[in-house]
Amino acid sequence: MSVAKERLHDLIDLLPEAEEGKVLAFLEPLTKEEVHRRIMESIANAPEDDEPLSEEDLEAIRRGREDIAAGRVMTTEEMLRSFE
Repeated sequence: MSVAKERLHDLIDLLPEAEEGKVLAFLEPLTKEEVHRRIMESIANAPEDDEPLSEEDLEAIRRGREDIAAGRVMTTEEMLRSFE
């Protein structure tokens, strides 16, 4: 464990119980898993798009499918690492 993580553990142990929620609310979004969970939750709860597709939309879909077929994609993990 890094020195910084050890120090964080020590500080968390010293926190007054009344402050734990504030620290949790600050730290939780910084974790990759939490970011991924929130993204997936947002996608799952997004309203259905009922607007018709434009020619521009159809072209973007075609290009996207070409990228997938050619292997020009990245996993969720790779995308999250790009934000580090």
